[in-house]
Amino acid sequence: MDILDQLISGFSVALQPINLFWALIGCALGTAVGVLPGIGPALTIALLLPVTAQIAPESAFIMFAGILYGALYGGSTTSILLNTPGESGSVMTAIEGNLMARKGRGAAALATAAIGSFVAGTIGTAALTFLAPAIAELAFIFGPEDYFALMILSFTSVAVVMGRSRVRGFTSLFFGLALGTIGIDTQTGQARMVFGSLELLDGIQFTVVLVSLFAIGETLYVASRQAAVPKVINPLSGGTWMTRDDWKRSWKPWLRGSLIGFPIGSLPAGGTEVPTFLSYTLERRLTKHPEEFGKGAIEGVAGPEAANNAAAAGILVPLLTLGLPSTATAAVLLAAFQNYGLQPGPMLFTTNPTLLWGMIASLYVGNVILLILNLPLVGLWVRLLMIPRPYIYGGIVMFAMVGVWGISTSWIDLLLVAGLGLIGYLARVYSFPVAPALIGLILGPQAEIQLRRALAVSQGDWSVLVGTPIAITLLVLAAATFLLPMLIRRLSRI
Repeated sequence: MDILDQLISGFSVALQPINLFWALIGCALGTAVGVLPGIGPALTIALLLPVTAQIAPESAFIMFAGILYGALYGGSTTSILLNTPGESGSVMTAIEGNLMARKGRGAAALATAAIGSFVAGTIGTAALTFLAPAIAELAFIFGPEDYFALMILSFTSVAVVMGRSRVRGFTSLFFGLALGTIGIDTQTGQARMVFGSLELLDGIQFTVVLVSLFAIGETLYVASRQAAVPKVINPLSGGTWMTRDDWKRSWKPWLRGSLIGFPIGSLPAGGTEVPTFLSYTLERRLTKHPEEFGKGAIEGVAGPEAANNAAAAGILVPLLTLGLPSTATAAVLLAAFQNYGLQPGPMLFTTNPTLLWGMIASLYVGNVILLILNLPLVGLWVRLLMIPRPYIYGGIVMFAMVGVWGISTSWIDLLLVAGLGLIGYLARVYSFPVAPALIGLILGPQAEIQLRRALAVSQGDWSVLVGTPIAITLLVLAAATFLLPMLIRRLSRI
């Protein structure tokens, strides 16, 4: 009952008119920055830190929570309509969502994303409310070898599932892993693959690669084939709302995505990327309509979007209970706490319960605001595709360049955008999947760190990688993901 009492007191804070106003501002800003490629919640919160210094901490963190959830939904909008994810967690949504939009089912894709975000966000926030202390203890159960095994499972899953062939999938993955090695080695301090450029010492920013491979690559591809595509796409030819069959096919992926997203997001190395990849893989395995995957399957939108939003609640678990940020956004939120003289951790629940429970309660309120804010706008968003393509993609290039320049003000990053954009175009032409490259860039450095930690603890004994039941289970799942499809195909030929 103590938790319920604290939650009720949190709602008394979150439902104050001034805090409802800040929640609305945060949700609207978050949706807007999620739509713009190259600008995410971490950058937005960082830019707003000086502005919010003069308002009450409760109001500031309620607005930040709205930005976090709003950006996740906004990222799905451009993923679906323009094949340009605004956030890393929306990469998987772009695969099936954009194909649905091209078939005239953009409204259904946006609707299942919005409702799935609401369902998963509410489930994730409820789990954060009641299970945060217990799930945070997983940080002490998982060792470096377990985290490494989790990364291997993610690599294998996405490389096998994405694309028309495993060779293309693994080629893209290794390209991303290679990009992840650029910069200073965090353990030895040695510069790697920087070719004498000081700007590359910090590595290649994920935003640069995301914008280049998706936004610039897609723009070049569309421009090169402008004469071969219809001048106007009717994104509503398949209906303006979800059909009864869409609802039937979406509700289970919403729940499964929620169950995958929150626990993995709660791990210090979880984030929103891994659960969305795993959710997409699971839905592709469980679907009763396998022929639609790769052509616009609604399960491929519903599951990853749910996992994305549930994981967003999960990343707050290690931040609020242990003071451990697991994503860039969580790291910026940690800085925001410190700006107010607060240190997230177990003591925060007793020293500042009003702020903490007000923020948690605002997540429930923010979910409702986002649903009310975005569902009526589905028809408006989807009509973006009615705008002539040169104007749409010209705007994407402009926002992408402005976003990349605003983050680093580096000419090297702009050159990387041009070079990687050309690679993204070639990948599109020759049917190489882009998602594995992004996964390699995101998780590659983390996998390297966990591998080296495990080997350091074991003094170079490689058997440590199969030294725990968790690691063995995850590696067996990775092997099964890689081998079972080949075995099934061979058996079917006999």
